[in-house]
Amino acid sequence: MHDVKRILVVSRMTKECQKAVHYGISLAEKLGAELSVLHVVHRPFGFDLGGWNVPAMVSLEEEYKKTIQEAKKDIDTLLSVEKKKGLSVSEMIKEGEPTEEILKVVQEKHIDLIVMQAHEEGRLEHFLFGRSNEDIIRKMPCSVLLVKKEPAPVAE
Repeated sequence: MHDVKRILVVSRMTKECQKAVHYGISLAEKLGAELSVLHVVHRPFGFDLGGWNVPAMVSLEEEYKKTIQEAKKDIDTLLSVEKKKGLSVSEMIKEGEPTEEILKVVQEKHIDLIVMQAHEEGRLEHFLFGRSNEDIIRKMPCSVLLVKKEPAPVAE
């Protein structure tokens, strides 16, 4: 992996993505690589609710925004610790269709490796975050490392 000079961690703006960020940090430190963290905000509620009285949609959008803010704060805290240690990290937030935005960053920054969370995408997550790992993997011109979520402890 000596040819990995630029690593991109794709954050889904969820707490589960912290493990992928940890992997990206660890690899960047070990390989002496540049690290970028990309947050792509998919706007499932991006349409205009003006003039409509749809309390459920407004409530869902507010909850979605709150979730994104909390996750961003957690990742910012994690990255600030690493920046203080001297790790070169750039952070980007893009709005749009996730696969397209990720591909643009990969091409612009000449990314060698993408690190992202592996998951089983349910309908709700697909609606909220608009991503499909399968779609991303097929379109990327570089290697992709999928980080598995910790399994739940088995009750004895």
